[in-house]
Amino acid sequence: MLRLEHQIERMLRWDEAVCLRMNRGLRLRWLRLPLQAASRLGDGVFWYSLLAALLALHGREAAGQILHILLTGAVCSLIYKWLKARTLRPRPYQVLQAIRAGAAPLDRFSFPSGHTLHAVAFSVMTSAWFPETAWVVWPFTFLVALSRPVLGLHYPSDVLAGAAVGAAIAALSLPL
Repeated sequence: MLRLEHQIERMLRWDEAVCLRMNRGLRLRWLRLPLQAASRLGDGVFWYSLLAALLALHGREAAGQILHILLTGAVCSLIYKWLKARTLRPRPYQVLQAIRAGAAPLDRFSFPSGHTLHAVAFSVMTSAWFPETAWVVWPFTFLVALSRPVLGLHYPSDVLAGAAVGAAIAALSLPL
């Protein structure tokens, strides 16, 4: 058991060190502003605007796929809220004095990154149903994921966990 505790402590130190290093990017205006914008758009504005545009472009033929994407997003929200309520991990800027928050959080806790979870799930679903969107959704998803530790709102492990959960939910949803 001691070895497991040592490994967990080592992982937590790595998580904090990488988060601190990434958070230094807030000093760089050319990095901070686009990541703040990606984070804000990742609140849902980008995804719902994209789905509305796809519906306008493809009409009724796309309604089933868009409904599928929206229902998968709802499942993501339920699982994300369930996980946050059980883990109660404080955000990096709340724990480490050297980390500054570069944006206002949507909720109180850090694990997992809901922005990343939803971005990955929406990207998997959207690029599966509408492959022509992949060139837009995946770079945007990368920016959303990158924004979370740079803005001091999540540890890298929160982002990785969010990406894994979002990918799993989407992958399980696609065959339905």
